[in-house]
Amino acid sequence: MRKTTALIAALALLASLTACASGPGSNGCDPLVSSGNASSAVTATGKFGTAPKVKFPTPLYTKSNEKTQVIAGKGAPIQDGQPVALDVTILNGTNGKVLQSSSYAADGFSLVTVGKSSIPSVTEALRCATVGSRVVIVGSPKDSHSGQADDANGIGKNDSFVYVVDVRNSFLAKADGANQIPQNDMPLVVTTADGTPGISIPSSTAPKSLKIDVLKQGSGTKVKTGNYLIVQYTGVPWSLTDKKPFDSTWSEHQASVIQVGAASVSTGLSKALVGQRVGSQVLVVAPPKDAAVADGSGKAPTDNTSVYVVDILGIAQ
Repeated sequence: MRKTTALIAALALLASLTACASGPGSNGCDPLVSSGNASSAVTATGKFGTAPKVKFPTPLYTKSNEKTQVIAGKGAPIQDGQPVALDVTILNGTNGKVLQSSSYAADGFSLVTVGKSSIPSVTEALRCATVGSRVVIVGSPKDSHSGQADDANGIGKNDSFVYVVDVRNSFLAKADGANQIPQNDMPLVVTTADGTPGISIPSSTAPKSLKIDVLKQGSGTKVKTGNYLIVQYTGVPWSLTDKKPFDSTWSEHQASVIQVGAASVSTGLSKALVGQRVGSQVLVVAPPKDAAVADGSGKAPTDNTSVYVVDILGIAQ
């Protein structure tokens, strides 16, 4: 079984090759973070996709985030909003101790979304990186752990973090399929420039059976039961006056990994996603029995029809 972890979850425990730095505007992308003395002082040797041997002079400190590329990747530069699968080793810049590390297994990875997040030291530094690259990031105390000491994990309030990131894959930032004619009597969906959906519920009575409407028809790989999907989604109740989402990846600025057909995914969502293609945006109206999650982890209301908008951004390979 594939193991997937979010870098944010990993960090919850906490709350050489010649450097080849990319300059502003290189490869058609404008990076937010540049190389500096701290990131250039770090060596991270070893093959891409394997645990690196990391060395740097201690204590290593920076007031602002820095990044240096040590293995060059290929392909288009990664932009804000794109989810990225990666392996990462995190060290304390003050003493060089490893704080957290990926398994570097073929069937596991961490997932972050590039751009705005609660860990900008990583997600902002990865803008303009390419798949196959190894990037050394030295994060400021503020952007790595909010400048908060964590005695249990040996972290001082002024400690910088060193991240060695291997970028394994990248995915769509939002559904990019062709717009389709929406079905009658279904919720209306409009999206902002970054893909965040807004959902308007009709005044009619909620349907009693599962309803599925493809709003954008993608042209990518077809989804099968058991696939691990990279998705962005929003879920709102049908009939309550307050239509605030009960669950949304968009509000967290972080895409998610779900396994189609698993006990942690509602039967309605799994039925709706099987057979769809990467790049599609799917509207799902699910009565309580179809919105329920078998393992009890779902957030959908138990006494109300749920409305989901799901962007299928990729399939984890």
